[in-house]
Amino acid sequence: MTTRTPSPPRPPAAVAQRLLRASATRSYDPDKDIDWEVRAPDDAWFVPPELVSLYGTALWDRMDTRQRVELSRQELASYMSMGYWVELLVLRMFSRHLTSLAPTDPRGHYALTELGDETRHMKMFGRCLSVLGCPVYRLPGSVRRLFPLGDPLFQGLTTFAATLVGEEVLDHFQRALLADERVHPLVRQICRIHVAEEARHVSFARTELRDAVGRASRRRLACHRELTGLAASLIVPGLLDPGLYANAGLDPVRARREAGRNPHHREFRLRSGAKLVAFLQDVGMIIPAQHHWWRRAGLMR
Repeated sequence: MTTRTPSPPRPPAAVAQRLLRASATRSYDPDKDIDWEVRAPDDAWFVPPELVSLYGTALWDRMDTRQRVELSRQELASYMSMGYWVELLVLRMFSRHLTSLAPTDPRGHYALTELGDETRHMKMFGRCLSVLGCPVYRLPGSVRRLFPLGDPLFQGLTTFAATLVGEEVLDHFQRALLADERVHPLVRQICRIHVAEEARHVSFARTELRDAVGRASRRRLACHRELTGLAASLIVPGLLDPGLYANAGLDPVRARREAGRNPHHREFRLRSGAKLVAFLQDVGMIIPAQHHWWRRAGLMR
């Protein structure tokens, strides 16, 4: 039996050229490619029940179907609100990253293409929140404080590592929604677009991060490992705003406590970050010294 030698990673410029071609043939305009008037049954889910944070808890067992569906609506609103803010953080980081690239660099050309995608995604998330009558959840204070730090600190390695944190966790969640026919058709349309375009973003960020790690000094790599772990520990728990439980008519203290202890929810969070954590460990962006950050994020045991 022969062992296949893994192919060497493709040069970043070649990956960028491939992604540019893919973007030219498969990109979407949410204003045209989504049926914003689509109807759905009153009991349509916004998040599959098995992925709702309280699923399987004693509190869940006492809720009727209407309350469960409403909680799924509030949780979707929280995910989409956080997705909006994460996309904005990516816009800020990528805009600054472009200052280090020549105008002729295909990597810069793809970064510009991704910026265009992200602005459409932000509009798509915002419009969905409006159509569904969902509240907009603000960024947690801890994450808001990241924004002014994002420009001077989150450059180079952390630009791409933090991008992957937001994109890969949300991508796993949205793939689950897309595949479930119980979920509201408008939500599934949005997930279809986001999943298709985010796959390119993940490929670009992974390629750029691997290249940046290979060129980083030991001191610089150590610094960005910590910054990435810190970002993950703030962004991922922030996907579910504690205020959503009160908006769903639940006791927020009890609901938050049961969700935090819920093994179903904790296992789903671990699965959502499994590929991300494995990749970051493979390229050297997570070593044992950073495990505490990733456990705080709920992405490691």
